Amino acid sequence: MTVFAIGDIQGCYKEFRSLLKKIKYSSGKDSLWIAGDLINRGPNNVETLQFLMDQNDIQIVLGNHDLHFIAIARGLANQHKGDTLSDLLEHAELDSFVTWLRQQPLVRHNSDYDTLLVHAGIPGMWDRTEVLALSKEVHDQLTAESCNSFLQAMYGNSPSVWSKDLTGLPRLRLITNFFTRMRFYRHPGEIELTHKQSLAPSGFKPWFDYLNPSMQKTTILFGHWAALMGIRQPNLIGLDTGCVYGRHLTAVRLGDGRLFQQQAQS
Repeated sequence: MTVFAIGDIQGCYKEFRSLLKKIKYSSGKDSLWIAGDLINRGPNNVETLQFLMDQNDIQIVLGNHDLHFIAIARGLANQHKGDTLSDLLEHAELDSFVTWLRQQPLVRHNSDYDTLLVHAGIPGMWDRTEVLALSKEVHDQLTAESCNSFLQAMYGNSPSVWSKDLTGLPRLRLITNFFTRMRFYRHPGEIELTHKQSLAPSGFKPWFDYLNPSMQKTTILFGHWAALMGIRQPNLIGLDTGCVYGRHLTAVRLGDGRLFQQQAQS
């Protein structure tokens, strides 16, 4: 089995299918790992989700756009300027899309490759055991019948400093922000959510400058940060290369690290 990790698709279905053709993807033989933000801002969200839901071996983590869609679909939020989710919201399969997305976690660990797959990043104060446990906390809320309270409360930038004493919805919001929105981080445990480019605000650094010692041999695969244009460092692979902004959609073959890219199409 060949594993391909792919960055933020965001409804860019034509480019996604072109990339799969380029890597000679076979649904019966290969595995796809997608780093979140499957939908939104691009034109073909329905086709994207239908294809992904039909695959034999696929590993998904949720991004901020995916969570935003779930909240809108459940009547808990409105579309923002630039959102392109109407094709999903008006589709007969809306409930199936939401149900499938709610089953996906924020972080996945694969022991065969010793990888962590996450949308935005992993803050340096958490070891791998904590990361997976905290991801499960959010996943348990998202899959519960009472998920609406979490979905309503997940929006916002505070609290911004982690404490083990945090409880309830503020705790869940901060965990979610670390895994799905983080770019800049101040150790130990502070997130900064207003800067989106590659220049860090004063006192902060890119989150991957503070990797937990337990992650030294683990490869972290992430998306979310298109401005980095696919950063590659030892044990770190950034997969978001801004397809929805007219740049590229990127795949990495995990066995040998080979990079594949598909130019955005008009």
